[in-house]
Amino acid sequence: MRGVRISALNENARQSGIHQDMSLSDARALLPSLVTKPAELEADVFILNKLANWCQRYTPVVSVDGSDGLWLDITGAAHLSGGETNLLTDLSNHLDKIGFENRLGLANTAGAAWAIARFGNDTPQTAQIISSSDVSRALAPLPLEALRLDGKAVHLLRRFGIKTVGALHDLPRASLKRRFPSKDVCKAVLHRLDQAFGLVAEPITPLRTAPDYFERLSFHEPILATESFRVGLHDLLERLAWRMEEDVKGATRLTFSAYHADGGVSQITIATARPSRDVNHLAHLFRDKLEGIHPGFGVDVLVLSAHAVEPLNDEQMMFSGGAENKPSQKNVDQLIDRLSNRLGAHSVQRIACRESHVPERAEQRFPALQGVTDGAQNPDSKPLRPSRLLTRPEPVDVMAEVPEGPPMRFKWRRVMHRVVRAEGPERIAPEWWHASWDAGGNQQRTRDYYRVEDEQGRCFWLFREGLYREANETTLPTWHMHGLFA
Repeated sequence: MRGVRISALNENARQSGIHQDMSLSDARALLPSLVTKPAELEADVFILNKLANWCQRYTPVVSVDGSDGLWLDITGAAHLSGGETNLLTDLSNHLDKIGFENRLGLANTAGAAWAIARFGNDTPQTAQIISSSDVSRALAPLPLEALRLDGKAVHLLRRFGIKTVGALHDLPRASLKRRFPSKDVCKAVLHRLDQAFGLVAEPITPLRTAPDYFERLSFHEPILATESFRVGLHDLLERLAWRMEEDVKGATRLTFSAYHADGGVSQITIATARPSRDVNHLAHLFRDKLEGIHPGFGVDVLVLSAHAVEPLNDEQMMFSGGAENKPSQKNVDQLIDRLSNRLGAHSVQRIACRESHVPERAEQRFPALQGVTDGAQNPDSKPLRPSRLLTRPEPVDVMAEVPEGPPMRFKWRRVMHRVVRAEGPERIAPEWWHASWDAGGNQQRTRDYYRVEDEQGRCFWLFREGLYREANETTLPTWHMHGLFA
């Protein structure tokens, strides 16, 4: 039994000789006045993930490291904060303001940055930047734990007289391999050493997929007004649109993030049916949602990210100065975007053909923001179909001159209709490659459809389900109303 152990401690406890993973009894022997509280591990994980989300104000590539650390890959993002030094200074100051003791390290490899941050300087609230040429010098005096080695490997190395990273790095590898009784332990030690010195790649897996485009706007003083958010958003949209235009791209999903001075994050997302880099249109989609951002104690960073982009060629202009594309289609697309973002993606739908000759299966609905699907196309020639198809076929009472013939009279919704004209039948058989039972648990049968007109000129689409020659006493053919012609 390991007993109760220390999982976190403050600076006073650290100066008293207490360290992480020390037993509680040993800690109290060193400091009798020690005050303890049970660790809330789930709450720690929640706060660390929330902090990781907040750190995306500096770079979109952020990941959690264990229970008390974060990885930030600032490649290509440091210039947005005025350079590496300004970024680390700003990050350290903000973490200090919102109550997080921090140790920061920056290097060209993740392993070196981890070592410098945790073992490079004993003073909290400091940040160290190590250039690629100084990695060996900076890591040399650090203890072996700086390489993220497990206790067994560290114990063996110290038995060999190796106590620092520099001593391990200078030791010939052939000699080191001979000393280890286990090849796996030796391989793990060399792997960590190579990661720290950049000989083996160590990619960081971000909490969220990094966006294709990322623009950042920071303020010297926190902003509070919605109008300021709108102006900042418009500036970010113009920057993003300019970059996408250079790459001949357009966005279909964008996220606007407001990073609060107290450590909170507010985010709103919009989506478009087709790729777009139209600043005014995208700003209009964001406009209503901006009211939902509550500034609290103020917002000091705004970020705009494009998470889904597609190729978007420039519009061909005509000699008259207008776009060759029909404006009506563009207006429809923009209307779909506005309604979908205001009412919800599933509230605005498109209808497309599907490969099926059964009427109720011949079309499908999907959110309009998904754009046009690759489903079946409308055939050039097809049988006449009613303008209104009932959701479910409704039973009707029919009188026919002959069993297999068209109806002479039918009663639907308690109203009797006399047929004066009929066309058909159009026979539709069940699709054998689908289940032979419908959603109601009834066996699917052959249908004979008729287009009929009553004495008042109203046109209906009826079908007889089942064939008399196949009928028995329990499965006689039945008639149903399926649609109405205009």
